[in-house]
Order: sequence, then structure tokens, then C-alpha cells
Amino acid sequence: MTDDLALDARTGLPDALRVLLQTYPRSEWDAHANFAGLVQFWLERHMMFRKITALLREDAERQMDGALDPEQQQARLARYGGALVNELHGHHQIEDHHYFPALSKMEPGLVRGFGILDKDHDAMDGLLDRFTRKANGVLREGAEVGPFREELLSFDALLDRHLVDEEELIVPVILKHGPDGIH
Repeated sequence: MTDDLALDARTGLPDALRVLLQTYPRSEWDAHANFAGLVQFWLERHMMFRKITALLREDAERQMDGALDPEQQQARLARYGGALVNELHGHHQIEDHHYFPALSKMEPGLVRGFGILDKDHDAMDGLLDRFTRKANGVLREGAEVGPFREELLSFDALLDRHLVDEEELIVPVILKHGPDGIH
């Protein structure tokens, strides 16, 4: 993979990997017959990740502004931060070991895209480790919440880049072929 396709460098997937997105545009996904069930559930998981990162960012900002008690912020960080890390690790394992291989068989021309997403997961492991270290600094060492917020902003931007690219590659494949080949 070239450096311009690394998670922290790209602004999207190459057009050659987004070819199905032209046939299955995002604005029409929820109206497609193959949307309900797997695609809907999978997108809801992605939305959950986005909501948790937004909640953690808002809590950090409220605590920094004095609008949220530090103990409340820490309790929520422990609960939701732990859930985010655990859920993302599990989500990525299922994708790497089950979904990506199955989807690659459905659309062999997109194998390169699934390889990019798999490399993203490797990069996300490092991001999750940094996130965990910064969160633990706040929780265990009494570190200022400001540096954690900065780490969270960076984490959130890269997570969103990955999720958008993943959605734009995977959802059209499932809409085209249906979910049966994945189970």
C-alpha cells in the first residue's frame, strides 16, 4: 500500500474502489431491499462508535469549562471509553476474519480496498492504544483532560475517515449481492 492510502494520509478511497458507490449511492441505501437486517445493523454499530466519541469529547469539554464535575466525567470516560475500545476491537476482528474475506469473494475487483481497510485496523490498534493511555492518564494519574481531548479529536477524525471508507466500500457490495453470502 502506498503512503497516500494510509489511514492518516488519505482523504478517501481511490475512485476505482468506489465504483459500486455510483450504482448504489449513499442517499439511496436505506430504500434498497437489501438494507434491512445486516447493513442496517452494521451501520448502527458505526453510528454508535461516532456517538460515543462525540459524548466523550463533549464530556471532556464540559469538564474543562467547569460544567461537568471531574468525577462524573471520569466515571463516564471509564464506562464509555472502555466500551468503545472493546467494541471496536471486536468489530474489527469480525470484519477482518469474516466479512472482508466473504466480501472479497463476492467482488474480487475490490480486494485491494479490503486490504486497505485491514491495514486501517492495524493502524486503529495503535490509535486505540494511544486513546487508552491518555484516558488512563485522566482516570488513574489525575492528568489534565485537555490533552485527552486533543487525542480524542485526532482519534475521532481518523475513526470517521475509516468508517466512511468502510461504509462506501462494503455497503454497496452487500446491497448488490445481498447478505446471504456473508453468513
